[in-house]
Amino acid sequence: MNSPQAMICLSASSRVSFLFYSLTIIFVTFTTVSASYGGNETDYLALLSFKSKITHDPYKVLTSWNRSFHFCDWSGVSCGKRHKRVTALILHSQGLEGSLSPHVGNLSFLRELYLPNNSFQGTIPRELGRLSRLCRLHLGANKFSGVIPANLSGCSNLEELHLGLNKLVGSIPKEMSLLSKLSLLVIQLNKLTGGIPPSLGNITSMERFSATGNPLGGSIPDTLGLWKSLREFNSGECNLYGSIPHSIFNLSLLVNFSSSENHLTGSLPSEIGNQLPNLELLQLWDNQLTGVLPPSLSNCSKLGYFEMSQNNFSGKLTMDFSKLRDIYTIRLYANNFHGHGEVDDMRFFDSLKNCTRLVSLLLSDCNLIGVLPISIGNLSDQLSILSVQDNQLFGSLPSSVGSLVGLTTLNLAANQFKGKIPTTIGKLQKLQLLALHRNQFSGPIPNAIGNLSLLNNLYLISNKLEGHIPSSLGKCKELIVLSLADNKLSGKIPKQILQLPSLDIALDLSQNRLSGSIPSEIKDLKKLSYLYLNYNNLSGNITSSLGECISLSELYLNSNIFQGIIPSSLSSLGGLQVLDISQNNLSGKIPHFLDKWKSLEYLNLSFNDFEGEVPVLGVFANASAFSVLGNNRLCGGLDTLELPKCKETGSKKKRLPFFILFIVIAPALLIVLCCVYLLCKKKCNSQPSQSSGSERFMKVSYSQLLKATDGFSVANIIGEGGFSSVYKGILDSDDDKYVAVKVLHLQNRAAHKSFLAECEAWRNIRHRNLLKIITSCSSIDSQRNDFKALVYEFMPNGSVHDWLHSSANTSKLNLLQRINILKDVATALDYLHNRCQTTIVHGDLKPSNILLDDDMVAHVGDFGLARLLGTDLNQNSSTGVKGTIGYAPPEYGIGSEMTSSGDVYSFGILLLEVMTGKKPTDGMFNEGLSLHKFAYMALPDHVIDVIDNDAIVLQSTEANAKKVEECLIATIKIGVSCSLDSPPQRMKIEIVVIELQRILDVLQNI
Repeated sequence: MNSPQAMICLSASSRVSFLFYSLTIIFVTFTTVSASYGGNETDYLALLSFKSKITHDPYKVLTSWNRSFHFCDWSGVSCGKRHKRVTALILHSQGLEGSLSPHVGNLSFLRELYLPNNSFQGTIPRELGRLSRLCRLHLGANKFSGVIPANLSGCSNLEELHLGLNKLVGSIPKEMSLLSKLSLLVIQLNKLTGGIPPSLGNITSMERFSATGNPLGGSIPDTLGLWKSLREFNSGECNLYGSIPHSIFNLSLLVNFSSSENHLTGSLPSEIGNQLPNLELLQLWDNQLTGVLPPSLSNCSKLGYFEMSQNNFSGKLTMDFSKLRDIYTIRLYANNFHGHGEVDDMRFFDSLKNCTRLVSLLLSDCNLIGVLPISIGNLSDQLSILSVQDNQLFGSLPSSVGSLVGLTTLNLAANQFKGKIPTTIGKLQKLQLLALHRNQFSGPIPNAIGNLSLLNNLYLISNKLEGHIPSSLGKCKELIVLSLADNKLSGKIPKQILQLPSLDIALDLSQNRLSGSIPSEIKDLKKLSYLYLNYNNLSGNITSSLGECISLSELYLNSNIFQGIIPSSLSSLGGLQVLDISQNNLSGKIPHFLDKWKSLEYLNLSFNDFEGEVPVLGVFANASAFSVLGNNRLCGGLDTLELPKCKETGSKKKRLPFFILFIVIAPALLIVLCCVYLLCKKKCNSQPSQSSGSERFMKVSYSQLLKATDGFSVANIIGEGGFSSVYKGILDSDDDKYVAVKVLHLQNRAAHKSFLAECEAWRNIRHRNLLKIITSCSSIDSQRNDFKALVYEFMPNGSVHDWLHSSANTSKLNLLQRINILKDVATALDYLHNRCQTTIVHGDLKPSNILLDDDMVAHVGDFGLARLLGTDLNQNSSTGVKGTIGYAPPEYGIGSEMTSSGDVYSFGILLLEVMTGKKPTDGMFNEGLSLHKFAYMALPDHVIDVIDNDAIVLQSTEANAKKVEECLIATIKIGVSCSLDSPPQRMKIEIVVIELQRILDVLQNI
C-alpha cells in the first residue's frame, strides 16, 4: 500500500539504514588503517619521517619501509608483542647518510636506538630527551656535529650512551649527572672541551667511561672516586693536567685504566697494586709522571697490558714480574731507570720467567746499566718482540738467547755488548729483524745466522767483527737489507750472498778489509737499489757483471784498489743516480756513455789515473755534480776545472803562405769582432750572473725563459707560493720538452735567501726521488729589475696535493700507489739525512712539494727552506721561516733549530694526509684535535673508518681483506710514530723505508 505515510516511514527507514551503513564503512575503514599502523599512527609517521631524512641508502635497507609491510616488520624495527609499539630501532653499519629526524622523539615506547657506524650528519635532536623509556642510545661512528643536548637528561632510564667518533663540540653537559642509571658513557674522538664535570661523580652506577681523543683540558676530578662500580676508564689524549686523584686508586673493581698522551704529573701511590687488584690494562704512556714504578704493581696478578713508556720514571726497576702470569705486553721505553752498575741492576729479568704469555718487551732508551742476565733464556717462548736498544748494557750476549724461539724482532743496538755473537742465535727460526749494530761485538759472524730463513733485515754495522763473511748468509732467502759496514771483516765477498733474489734494498759491506775481486755473481742482484763496497781492499777489474744490476740507484766502489778501465757494460745502468769510483787505480779514457746518462746526478772519478778529454755534456756540464780531482792526465772540460787544453791530434799542417793566411783569417777575424760587439750589447741588456761553481746543463737567459713560457702567461702557471710562481714551458734547446720554470718573487725579501738555499742544496744532492734541476738563471728582466729563476724537469702528473684535493682530478690514487709514493719520499729523506756528505734538512715537506712523473714515481722538490747541517749556511735561523703550518713540527714554533727529526715529523703528517685524505689544517682539527690524534685514536680497530675511501680496494677473499687491513694499520702506525711531539721518539727514517717496503711486499702479493 503506497500511502504517503508509508512512503514517509520508508524514506526515514532508508535514511537510517544508509546512515548505519555509512558509519559501518567508516568504522571498518578506520579500523583497517589503524591496524596497518599497529594501533599507533604516531609511531608509523615517526618512522616515515626518519626515512624521509635519509639521503643515501646504499644497501637498500629501507626498501621494506612501505605499506606492503606492517611497520613492525620493517628492517631494523622491533615492536612490543602486546601494544605493537616500536621498542627498538637498530640499523648499525648500513652506510646510511642524512640527518636524524627529530620525530624519533615521538617513539615514546623506544628502549633502544642503535645507529652506529653510519654517516648521519647535523645535530643530535633535542627531542630525544622525551624518550623516557630509552635504555640504550648508540650514535657512535657517525658525523654528528653541534653540542650534546643537555635535555638528554630527560631519558631517566638511560643505561648506555655512546656518542663516540663524531664531531661534537662544546662541553659535557652538567645535566648528564641526572642520569642516575647510566653505566656506560662513551664520548671518545670528538672535539669536546671544558674538562670532565665533577658532577659526573654523582652517577654512582658508572661502569665504563671513555673520553679519549677530546681536547677536554682540566684535571681528573676527585669526585670520580665515587664511581665504585667503575671497571673501565679511558681518558687518553684529553689534554689533562695535574696528578691522578688518590680516590681513583680506591676503585677496586677497575679493570682498564688508560690516560696516555696527557700532561699528568706526580707519582703513583706506593700501594697501587694492592688497591687495584683487578687491573688488566694500565696505560699511562707519554705523560710527565715521576718517581719509581711501585713494586706493589707486582700484586696486580691479572695485569695483561702494561705501558708506562715516555715518562720520567726513575730509580732502579725493582718490580717482581713473577706474579703477573697473564701479562703479554710490557712497554717501559724512554724512561730513566738509571742503574749504578750493581750486579743485580737487571735482576728484574729473572722474575720474567713466569710470564709465559709475554709477547712484547720494550725497554729501549731507559738508561739501563748492567749485564743482560743468563735468565733471558727463561723468557716466554711466545715472546715476539724484544728491544733493549739505546741503553748502557755491557758484557756478552748470553747464549741462552737462543731459547727465545718465538722472536720475530731482536733489537740490541746502541749498547756496549762485547764478545762473540752466540751461535745459538741461529735457533731463532722466526726471526725477521736482527739489529746488533753500534756495539762492540767481536769475532766472526756466526755461520748459524744462515739458519734464519725468515730473516729480512740484518744490521751488524759498527762493531768489531772479523773473519770472513759466512757464505751461509746465502740461505737467508728473505733478506732485503744486509748491512755489515764498519767492521774488520776480511777475505772475499762470498758469491752466495750475491745470489739472493730478495736483496732489493741495500747491501752494505763498506768500511771493512775485504779483498779480491767482485764476484761475477753480482749480476743476480737485479733488484738491488743500493750497493756499498767502498773503503775496502777490493782489487782487479770492475766486473762487467755489474751492468746487469739494472735497478741500482747508488753504487759506491771508492777507496779500493781496482784497476783497469770502466767497463762499457755499466752503460746499461740507466737508473743510476750516484756513482763513486774515486781513490782507485783506474785508468783509460772517461767513457762517453757517462755523459749520456740523464739520471746520473753525481759522479766521482777523482784520484785515479784517467786520461784524455773530460766531456762537457750531461753530468759533466755541472761542475758541482762531478769530481775529477787527482787525475793528472786529463784535459779539457769546463773552464772552472782549470785543466790544460787538449792537444790537437794528427800530423802538423804545412805552413801556408802569409797572404793566404791573411785571406782566410781576415774575414774570420771580422766575424769574431762582430760577434763580440753583439754579445757585449746583449750583455748590457741582460747581464746574466756568472755564479762560480754553479754551471748547469745549459745557460738560459731571461728572454729564453720569457719565450719558453709565452711571456710568463697566466695560462701556463702550474703552481704559486709565497716566494715564487711556477710556469710550464718549452725551451728551444731542450728538444721541445716541457720544463717547469720557478720564478722567484724578489719583492719578498726572503725569496732571495730561498733562491740561495735552493741552489746550495742542489749542489749537494742527487737522487732518483729528488726533482731534477736543469739550470738556473740570474739576470734582469725587461724592466731592468732583478730576475732569478730555476728550471726543473717537468713532472706531467702534477703534485700529490693535486691528486688528493683537486676537483679537476677525476682519477684517484689507489692504495698501492699511495704506499709507493710514501716509500719514494721516505727514500729521498733517508738519502738527504743519512747518505749525503752533508746532512740536508728539507724544511718544507708537504703534498704540494711532492711531484709525480709519467710512471707515478714521486720526486721531492722545493728546497727553498733547506738547510745544510754543519755548515755556515745558517739561512734558516731561529727567527726565520720554518716550514708550513700543519706540517712544521711543534719544536720549530718555540724557536728550535731545523733538524732531520723535523723532516720526519712533516713526513708523518704527509703520510697521514695521503692515507686519510684530510689536510692537517682541515676545519675538523681544532680545539686540541689534530690529524695525528685523529689517526692515533683510530688504532687499531677503527683504522678503516679514517682511511680515504678512494684508497681502499675490496679484495676478493676474506683473507686478502684481512691482509689489506693489517697493512693499513701498519701504515697509520708509521705516520703516528713519525709525527710524535717529542723529536727523540719519532721513528728513524731509515726504519720507515724498511717498514714501507715490507707493507708494499704484502700488498703486491695480494
